Amino acid sequence: MIYNSSDNPGLIKVLTFLQTHNTEYLSGQDLSDVLRISRVAIWKHIKKIQELGYTVESKQKLGYKLTANSDLLLPWEITSGLKTKIIGKQAYFFDSIDSTQTQALKMADDQNNNGVVIVAEKQTGGKGRSGRKWISPKGGIWFSIILHPRFDISITTLFPIASSLALSIALEKTLNITPELKWPNDLTIKGKKIAGMLVDVSLESNKIENLVLGIGINFDVDVKQIEKELKGTPNFYGLASLSGQKKKVKPIQLVQSFLVELEEIYKLLETKQTEKIVSEWTKRSSTIGKNVELNTIDGEVKGKAIRIDEDGALVVSKNKTSHRIIAGDIIHLSK
Repeated sequence: MIYNSSDNPGLIKVLTFLQTHNTEYLSGQDLSDVLRISRVAIWKHIKKIQELGYTVESKQKLGYKLTANSDLLLPWEITSGLKTKIIGKQAYFFDSIDSTQTQALKMADDQNNNGVVIVAEKQTGGKGRSGRKWISPKGGIWFSIILHPRFDISITTLFPIASSLALSIALEKTLNITPELKWPNDLTIKGKKIAGMLVDVSLESNKIENLVLGIGINFDVDVKQIEKELKGTPNFYGLASLSGQKKKVKPIQLVQSFLVELEEIYKLLETKQTEKIVSEWTKRSSTIGKNVELNTIDGEVKGKAIRIDEDGALVVSKNKTSHRIIAGDIIHLSK
């Protein structure tokens, strides 16, 4: 099942009318007359709306009444009322896909797809950093965003850090929680991972052709089941789910908030205001000030994480010698 924000105009017309008149019952004939759609088509659209998780009551002689919205991240829900100019203005929804990142990469070359969001209810081959598997069952929030940046190629290494900051701010605003940011792009609660980022960049002649950001959020997942599958994975440090938080929000509220925050940070990157991003990320970081161990392509580095540079590199100090790490797997040491 695939849905696009620009497809299914009849269904969206019926749904929107039901949403804006959800205090009353609407007869099939009234809907037909107002929307200029046949009664048979109205009935078919309502059946499909119900299949998508919306609750529509039907009473003889009264008609239809929408009593609850769907929890699915459907394209028209993402775009509806979204206060961005580029990011999230177009969206696709898959009930199941191998990887939203793979799908986004197929679409990334098309300039018309700038800002497109691709969401999956579940992924069968979700991707993590360094080719790792990302377990992505129903209940999580799994999506990718296609971007055609205008910022300098040197900033690409800061982008995942900036994106994790945007998600952190969105979580603070929607759920009233303050997750910690683990370099380079993980979000944690009490030391356990709740979300992560993956960035794929296409370069040509020292210019960014496109950038695809993948996001995975453990919104309402069975943590114990996922941990069983990931047991023994290198650098696995535990998972947490947002379902345990006191404040409850719909997935769409978090996603829309994130898209708004991401676009704001995206503007800072395009105007080279990286200092603000670095400063805000550092305030929320669980890495800075910790003794760490990193596995990099140049070997193992141990020391104290003292800061990140403007390009997102982690600066680690040991024996009065500083090391700049652009990429690598990190472990926080207890001592």
